[in-house]
Amino acid sequence: MIETFRERYGETAAIRVFRAPGRVNLIGEHTDYNMGFVLPIALELACFVASADSPDGHLRVYSEEKHESREWPVADIARLRPSGDWSDYVIGVAQELIRANYRVAAKLLLIRSTVPEGSGLSSSAALEVSSALALLAGQKIEAVRLAQLCQGAEVRFVGLPVGIMDQYVSVMGRKNAALRIDCRSLESEAVELPQGIEIVAVNTMVKHALAQSAYKERTEECAAAADAIRRLEPAVQSLHDVSISLLEAAAPSMPNVIARRARHVVTENERVELFVKAARRTDVERMGQLLAESHTSLQHDYEVSCAELDFLVDTAAGMDGVLGARMTGGGFGGCTVNLLRAGLRERFQRVISEAYQERFGITPQVFDCRPSEGAGEVKNLERIPPGAALSQQT
Repeated sequence: MIETFRERYGETAAIRVFRAPGRVNLIGEHTDYNMGFVLPIALELACFVASADSPDGHLRVYSEEKHESREWPVADIARLRPSGDWSDYVIGVAQELIRANYRVAAKLLLIRSTVPEGSGLSSSAALEVSSALALLAGQKIEAVRLAQLCQGAEVRFVGLPVGIMDQYVSVMGRKNAALRIDCRSLESEAVELPQGIEIVAVNTMVKHALAQSAYKERTEECAAAADAIRRLEPAVQSLHDVSISLLEAAAPSMPNVIARRARHVVTENERVELFVKAARRTDVERMGQLLAESHTSLQHDYEVSCAELDFLVDTAAGMDGVLGARMTGGGFGGCTVNLLRAGLRERFQRVISEAYQERFGITPQVFDCRPSEGAGEVKNLERIPPGAALSQQT
């Protein structure tokens, strides 16, 4: 990566490299923007940004994955408008840093990512956080504040009403543990995962066009549900505050589809708590059951699954040694997350890949999901992996 940087920008002193991981969410889907509970892990798959000072007052960025470069005068960054491409994540972060009174200097940046785009493994948050670290260039920032600014870039500049989970776990991830995050208080705790299991993600290699519009619809539907429940219980601020009994009492006052959206969020929050308890008592069978229940809720109540995701989940559920599976991420494509008994990874990949290829004519990507440390500067520059070879069908 350093050689590639110098080939593009010339001999430059003091090249620094920053890393931010992608994530897979074990359980707690579509709860973060409802101020609920989530349980993600940071991944070894990550976005790397190599950085050095720019001599000409410009921010120059090159994406290895896109084979594209962008540049802007640093003096103009605060006034830029979205361009609708990958560079919005970098500029959005730069604008958030400027608003928060951090110095954004002229930089040369080279981006390399092993997080597959569109997979539901949060390539965008990995890009945001690694870019923020490169632009900060050693300026001190509190970890949660960094996550908030990166979330703000995606909400205010990119225009997606995302919760804070992806950026939070990219910053704060723990090796060998999941993070239980309260998305309202922004408090978290590490949850050690039992021995004898493996977590594997399977990428459908598709992302259906309605994913982005449906995401915005769900946020509006959940807000409508909270408003309806608030008329019965004024203390309710978000679906975080709603119990199953309160939802049942309020459901007759709202349209059926709004009640079903709320039911997913309320029961999913409960499933996060149950999953954490099961993990702590090493009840891997119950952990797997909760994954299956989560997918059913996402499929029928929240309606964000698709034929490819459902096929992968159903196929996995019929395999010996698979404890549970569900879609993960925004939905309408992307990945499933699968909980396996240890030692079955190779057979699982062979069987699931053959079945998916036969059904859809697509070979899925399969990833080991080992809990990783959160973002930071890469000190051992010999360990940066080559960029992922990504061929994504849409």
